[in-house]
Amino acid sequence: MEAICVANEKSGVKNETIRLTMSQALLKFLDNQYIEVDGEVKKFVKGIFGIFGHGNATGLAEALEREESDITLIQGKNEQGMVHTATAYAKQKNRQEIYACTTSIGPGALNMVTAAGTATVNRIPVLLLPSDNFATRQPDPVLQQIEDPSDYTMSATDAFKPVSKYWDRIVRPEQLMTACLNAIRVLTDPVDTGAVTLALPQDVQAEAFDYPVEFFKKRIHTVERRTPSEVALDRAVELIKSKKKPFIIAGGGVHYSLATNELKQFIEDFQIPVGETQAGKSALAWDHPMYMGGTGANGSKASNVLAKDADLIIGIGTRLTDFSTASKVAFQNPEVEFLSINVCSMDAMKMESQMLIADAKVALAELSDRLKDENYTSGYEASELSSLKEEWDKEVDRLFNLQSEEGLEQSQVIGELNKFIDEKDIITCAAGSLPGDLLKLWRSSHPKTYHMEYGFSTMGYEVQAALGIKMAEPDREAYAIVGDGSYLMLHSELVTSLQENKKINIVLLDNHGFQCIHGLQVGQGSEGFGNEFRYRNASTNQLSGEYMEFDFAAHARSMGAKGYTANTVEELRDALEKAKQETVSTLIHVKTLPSKVPGYESWWRLGVAEVSNSEKVKNAYENMEEKLNQARKY
Repeated sequence: MEAICVANEKSGVKNETIRLTMSQALLKFLDNQYIEVDGEVKKFVKGIFGIFGHGNATGLAEALEREESDITLIQGKNEQGMVHTATAYAKQKNRQEIYACTTSIGPGALNMVTAAGTATVNRIPVLLLPSDNFATRQPDPVLQQIEDPSDYTMSATDAFKPVSKYWDRIVRPEQLMTACLNAIRVLTDPVDTGAVTLALPQDVQAEAFDYPVEFFKKRIHTVERRTPSEVALDRAVELIKSKKKPFIIAGGGVHYSLATNELKQFIEDFQIPVGETQAGKSALAWDHPMYMGGTGANGSKASNVLAKDADLIIGIGTRLTDFSTASKVAFQNPEVEFLSINVCSMDAMKMESQMLIADAKVALAELSDRLKDENYTSGYEASELSSLKEEWDKEVDRLFNLQSEEGLEQSQVIGELNKFIDEKDIITCAAGSLPGDLLKLWRSSHPKTYHMEYGFSTMGYEVQAALGIKMAEPDREAYAIVGDGSYLMLHSELVTSLQENKKINIVLLDNHGFQCIHGLQVGQGSEGFGNEFRYRNASTNQLSGEYMEFDFAAHARSMGAKGYTANTVEELRDALEKAKQETVSTLIHVKTLPSKVPGYESWWRLGVAEVSNSEKVKNAYENMEEKLNQARKY
């Protein structure tokens, strides 16, 4: 399409415009967005995941089909699934590259809401382009339209508002310009990033406007590293100097700020042990002397013992959720104080922390220089730290070699996989008992080899995430470790991995249902109710009959993947070897027992029934009340 010049009669200025549909203009704009980090410029929007229907089939799809651009279409198979894939891609790329996602109206759009929440909670940028009702309202009510008799402006896309960091509805084609600029502002912001939703009415997608050519210029969005203020830095140094037993909790911000080397140097200089969150794991190699494992409800014994006794907790790029703080009972030293290094003030203030609002990479470097000038070192005895670490490493080895005559133990399978894969291969997981076991047991040697979604803990993220990881890291093997419950929730993008020739590996641990929640119930006095995959018992009308049996390997093969079954260690090792040699996606169906990995000096708060006819439940409630007396109140 040719640009035209329109003269302004009063000023004489020539305004060059180009006539495009709103969809064509959106595509052209996205194709010219770049991000700059530390002087390196990258194309920001790599492509669009799409499932077409009424709403976008003749709008955005037409633009993607006809317009020249470097934006590639990836055909999704489930709207939620494709957003999970886009989220995983952006997470693996440290939020420096993204995919957009387009859907039809109604249920197609609503299918993305859960995934939008996943991206926003984890602070991962993803651009959502759900179609919407006709802005003209002329053919109302249209197929799949929600009609609210009290507010006719309400549609399915309004459901995205609470799970989006920015939301807009484009009811005129010229509104696209301000909407796009705001969308990119949020998507590239380290603090405010998350899901961005632009609702696109199906008629407006196809309407044309004379857009200024200037709107489509190459835009480079520079992510500036926030430096700490001198006052905050001085206070942080004074706080650290006053403490003998500081303990670091490393969060996802260490990865996103590319600060893994700075963290390593910092702890070596000042002999400060490190625990990690799910998002922070792999920031430090497991065999580093200062590495103590996960912290909190699913933490290691070494990490939780140190956290309990620490007089200073230094959080780096972490939200300090209930899992990493063990529902605020992890820190029992009466003299304990908190220092939080974070670009986000909302995160930095948690646990009544002294805030150091800054980029992690910059903050660690500047803190290090100051503390060296003060000749600071922690007060830990080297033997104290080495003894804790050695004891924990032996416990991991024990669990890796745990055996049962009844079948494969979950920790045993994790150990076999950990020993088998290459050090730079990447695992992903999200829900069930696996995240807790992986945080405790998985041994990462390199950054970005452990990809866990545990902000939302979204069942169904795993398989889809493996595809996003493989797209981001094509030269590495990507492994989704998933339970049978999560796999049944969502596995649609396995087909997309085959379509795109992006090999992923699924290790499916089949323990007959939602055993994680089953275990939570039993731990709080229940006998277990409604969480195992059993047939209904006709005599009791309960789901207490025989276990249901599935052939997940055959299911994978039916879609074109390679499927294997493993019921013994030898069969698992053989399946892993075969899967590694394959050039297409694989699934290994492993029958396992429910996890036997215990908790270590940890707790997680659940709402236990205050009144019950069960003595077990009453005891569980009393235990909860006792723990709450040890917890910080805010």
